[in-house]
Amino acid sequence: MDQKIIQIHDKKFEPFIKFAEIDKAVAKIADRMNEDLHDKKPLFLAILNGSFMFASDLFHKIDFPCEITFVKLASYSGTKSTETVRQLIGIDEDIVGRNVVIIEDIIDSGLTMERVLAQLKMIGAADIKIATLLFKPNSFKGKYPIDYVGLEIGDDFIVGYGLDYDKHGRNFKDIYKIVES
Repeated sequence: MDQKIIQIHDKKFEPFIKFAEIDKAVAKIADRMNEDLHDKKPLFLAILNGSFMFASDLFHKIDFPCEITFVKLASYSGTKSTETVRQLIGIDEDIVGRNVVIIEDIIDSGLTMERVLAQLKMIGAADIKIATLLFKPNSFKGKYPIDYVGLEIGDDFIVGYGLDYDKHGRNFKDIYKIVES
C-alpha cells in the first residue's frame, strides 16, 4: 500500500522515512551501545515527549543491565523552535557518579541538549553520552559531541514516530516531512 500525503491541522506532510529504515537506524545505535556500554550499567534519560517511541524500540534492543527514566522538556511552538527550553518534568533519579545516556528524538539547533547537559554536569553525572535518532547538521549550533546518531536529515519539519506538530502526528509509524505550499 502506497503512503499518502497526510494533513495535520493546517499543514500537509509527505512520506519521508519508512519504519524499516528507522528500525535499521535504531538497531545500528543499539549494536554500538551493546559494545560500548555493556559494562557501564548506564541510566538512560529519555527526553519526552518526542523520544518515547525511539526510547522504547532502542531499549528492546539493549542487552546489558541498565535503567531508564524520563524528563519532559518543551522548546517548540508550531513548526518553529522558541529558542526557550521549558522543563515540565525534572530528573528524579540520583545520578551522582552515574553513566548517563540521553535519548533524544531529534537534535537540530542543539539548544535543548545544552540545557540537559549543563544540568547533568551540575548534579554530578560521571559520564554523559548522547543518542539521537535524527540529527540536522545544518541547523546544529552546539559545541558538544553526539555519540550515537541514527540518521542525518535536512532542515525539513517532520512528524511521526514520536515527533509532532502542535501535539498531533506522533502516532504515525513512519516519518513525514512538511509539504511547503
